[in-house]
Amino acid sequence: MSGENGVSGEAFELALIEESAKKSALVWVRGPRGAARALWHVWHEGAVCLVGGPGEQPVDDLGLDDGGQAAVTCRSKDKGGRLIVWPARVVELAAEGEAWRAAVEELRGKRLNAPDAETLPERWARDCRVLRLEPAGAAVERPDAMPTGSLAAPPLPTPASTRVGTPTGLPARRRARRR
Repeated sequence: MSGENGVSGEAFELALIEESAKKSALVWVRGPRGAARALWHVWHEGAVCLVGGPGEQPVDDLGLDDGGQAAVTCRSKDKGGRLIVWPARVVELAAEGEAWRAAVEELRGKRLNAPDAETLPERWARDCRVLRLEPAGAAVERPDAMPTGSLAAPPLPTPASTRVGTPTGLPARRRARRR
């Protein structure tokens, strides 16, 4: 299979993964526990890098364990629709290691509104996990192979409800009469 300009299918797919991940502020990540979540990230040295934990985005409920698998969905920058879904191998970077420092430097530049911007790396080393999601195989969905049915997920359970009427027994608000 050849992509554009005679490039092999695998090289074209990797280029599409890289470009879509670089241009999108968010990727959707589905872990082994079935939940999917939009996560901010950076593309760094051939993988999506992200940080999760207290004070950052929640990732623990996704089941993203070191050496595990995940599915990453990238969207089209111009249309906003699903562009490619690819399998990823999860690698948890060891805090303060060389790869961790390089990823954190990239992530730090993209972290918006951090309350502790000066001490961010120290907090991440102490409280958070820095993960690399490395492409691990052929894309599950791509522009020429998209599903045709609905991919809508049911809403998550929530204690929130729709607006209800005013309870009886509360004093009514009266309008002032014009004279």
